[in-house]
Amino acid sequence: MPRWERLRSVGYRPSMKTLIRNARVVLPDSIDRFDVLVEGHTIVSIDAPSSTQADEVINANGLHLIPGVIDDQVHFREPGLTHKEDLETASRACAKGGVTSFLEMPNTRPTTTTLQALDGKLALAKQKARVNYGFYIGATPDNIDALKSASRTPGIKIFIGSSTGDLLVDDQHALERIFAESTLPVCAHCEDEATVRANAARIGGGRDYADHSLIRDHQAAIVATRRAVRLAERHKHRFHVLHVSTAEEVEFLRGTSDLITGEACPHHLLFSIDDYPRLGSLIQMNPSIKTKADNAAIWQGLHEGVLEVIATDHAPHTLEEKRQLYPKSPSGLPAVENSLALMLNEVAHGRCLLSEVVSWMSEAPARIWNIRNKGAIREGFDADLVLIDLNKTQTILNEQQLTKCQWSPWHGTSLTGWPVRTLVMGQTVFADGKVDDNVRGSEITFGTE
Repeated sequence: MPRWERLRSVGYRPSMKTLIRNARVVLPDSIDRFDVLVEGHTIVSIDAPSSTQADEVINANGLHLIPGVIDDQVHFREPGLTHKEDLETASRACAKGGVTSFLEMPNTRPTTTTLQALDGKLALAKQKARVNYGFYIGATPDNIDALKSASRTPGIKIFIGSSTGDLLVDDQHALERIFAESTLPVCAHCEDEATVRANAARIGGGRDYADHSLIRDHQAAIVATRRAVRLAERHKHRFHVLHVSTAEEVEFLRGTSDLITGEACPHHLLFSIDDYPRLGSLIQMNPSIKTKADNAAIWQGLHEGVLEVIATDHAPHTLEEKRQLYPKSPSGLPAVENSLALMLNEVAHGRCLLSEVVSWMSEAPARIWNIRNKGAIREGFDADLVLIDLNKTQTILNEQQLTKCQWSPWHGTSLTGWPVRTLVMGQTVFADGKVDDNVRGSEITFGTE
């Protein structure tokens, strides 16, 4: 039995000390070899003396220690759609993938558009989530009072484009009220509904999966992004553009104010329309997959700081659902289990630096959403930590996925660079290829007070 399982079997003490020895520690401005001491939930020393005693000593020779990944855009399907995913299965996949905190979207059933629904999700996560959790409140055309009074949330999510139920907000007056009267940060799915409908009508609704990128085209994305950003800047409101998919959006965002931030997703970095013949509906996404030129522009946007975050938009469906003929096939793919490894593989191939990956996946989400005590390895910060092996090569296989849908569009892809141990609030939740189901994450807190 591994030592971390033995410790759990005899009862993990809140004041327990864990010493991570000889790791290459990725700090905000350097990478150096240190011994990191954790006491309880907190990092208490980054350069512990050699004489330091601890209840548990982790030998990290040959490994890098990074702050846990914060995925600020996931769809974990609970409540209402739990045949696809739930908070337990999704958070187990997070633990395996090095994601120590997630921010989940409001398009569940019922939608998270009231304070009661938000509280209900938080209560579920407290029972079920193996990693740390937070939930957005969703905007509707008429829930401004809830948006103004919500507090236990990172911000407001708007669907400016097709969505389900009452979550589509396309009316200009309603959008103006949200940006003018609320104070929480806003993020949005930006695809122009009128453009999407016109494109669909022009090609008869589409018959092939590749038609999805013709319907949800470049114009649909840039029109909605411009509209939302102009609203935010007019009302001086912090705004985050989710899942940027086009070169046009990257170019537009170069000229925006500091109020505006943006993010990329692995599928918009690594897949293009050239992959439809091979993968079909497995890469059907909203916003849609675009061209290789768009891939390159998004990479450039990340390197230049125009885009600051990488998040997954983890949105699982069953394979039976995905195998339906277009346009009945749903959009979305699972990614939390493999997102860090996918980016570490890009490090291995020289496309980016490890420090950039940490900035995009840990530091920037914490900063943008005002997450307290997370996103970096600092004394006094929460001990959400991941040990990674940059030399480990492993193949993604559907049958090994922990997500409930149990498939990945990267099935059969070998990657170099993997998380091998994940700590959440000082507790090992994943090691030796196994998730410790006794561990529970904590509610994320927001703000600077």
